[in-house]
Amino acid sequence: MKRAEVSEFYRRLADRTPDPRTELEYVNSYTLLVAVVLSAQATDASVNIATRPLFRTVRTPEAMVELGEERLREAIKTIGLFNTKAKNVIALSRMLIEQHWGEVPADRDALIALPGVGRKTANVVMNTAFGAETFAVDTHIFRVSNRTGLAPGKDVLEVELKLDEVTPPPYRRDAHHLLILHGRYVCKARKPECWRCVVADLCRYKPKTPPPAEKGRAGKH
Repeated sequence: MKRAEVSEFYRRLADRTPDPRTELEYVNSYTLLVAVVLSAQATDASVNIATRPLFRTVRTPEAMVELGEERLREAIKTIGLFNTKAKNVIALSRMLIEQHWGEVPADRDALIALPGVGRKTANVVMNTAFGAETFAVDTHIFRVSNRTGLAPGKDVLEVELKLDEVTPPPYRRDAHHLLILHGRYVCKARKPECWRCVVADLCRYKPKTPPPAEKGRAGKH
């Protein structure tokens, strides 16, 4: 995409969703970090169901360590990979207490050093909790970036770096959420809903998916 097209692409997404936010529920930077760790290979909705009662009482690393791995496992057992995730959450909570005075660091490298935290998770926390202009590339953003031609790349790091390069200043902070919501609800994996896409004319994807009604008429003679 040309620079002017990229700017228009983001402008339309921002007009449609003026205040894009994560769909994970959290109360502070620590519970956000925990929620993002738990969301790996799970839906935000399933994580919210498990964390809603948990976060009523457990909102700090100290409270999480006091809860303990066994009770945490029980609280998140409806989420995929809950055994590994419970172990990582307890371990990262201990590390936050021992190395960061119980606070979530606003630094990507420090976040990645925590158990269960990769680059994508660190970027989400940096962006959502601290307002950093980071691009966390999940499956939705990877698909949208490649399918539309916005920031094509062979892997998530290449797409992240391309997004960082092409995304203009007015949209850098919200780009992550604008793209993820677009991928989740419009530019879907199996069948993108091109007929209601606000950036369809800028998108490189061919052929565009027609509306359901049109497909029905096309089959009649």
